[in-house]
Amino acid sequence: MTNIYVVFQKQEEARSIRQILMKNGFSVNGVSTSGAQLLQQIEDVPDPIVVCGYKLPDMMYSQLWEYLPEDASMLLLAPAGRVGEYDENGITCLSMPLKIHALLEALRAMVEQVEWRRRKRRQRPKVRATVDEEVLRKAKKFLQESKGMSEEEAHAYLQKCSMNSGTGLVEVAKMVLTLGAQ
Repeated sequence: MTNIYVVFQKQEEARSIRQILMKNGFSVNGVSTSGAQLLQQIEDVPDPIVVCGYKLPDMMYSQLWEYLPEDASMLLLAPAGRVGEYDENGITCLSMPLKIHALLEALRAMVEQVEWRRRKRRQRPKVRATVDEEVLRKAKKFLQESKGMSEEEAHAYLQKCSMNSGTGLVEVAKMVLTLGAQ
């Protein structure tokens, strides 16, 4: 699910943009009229997409951009003569007056980019802490010595116990060491 937030100086503009997006299949998580209000809404939200005007009552878009989390994206709607001024990395800019199809296409592209980044993050191999690696190593060594297993067999045994019990591999290794110590 993509987290889209709309923030404009005037409530009517924000609601109008929200309505356009929702009519076209986007889910809008929040609407606000100030940067501070928006920042409160997205505090713990992963990968937010912010659709905003260039000027808010409490800050300019550039200040808001500085306060947004690193994983945020911004779709800036700015006056036509000033679009070139807003060329920053991570900010997509559309000129006003707004063409609805341009807004929808830009937002679709941003949503695709967010989904692509999420898939990439999920595909990264998980890195275990050194402490956890040590627990696994000790559990495998214990199984090798006490049960006569090879390292591969000990690892497979721990994995099978983990899957069968629905418990993490490191937790199973800790249980093996605890039971072995008794």
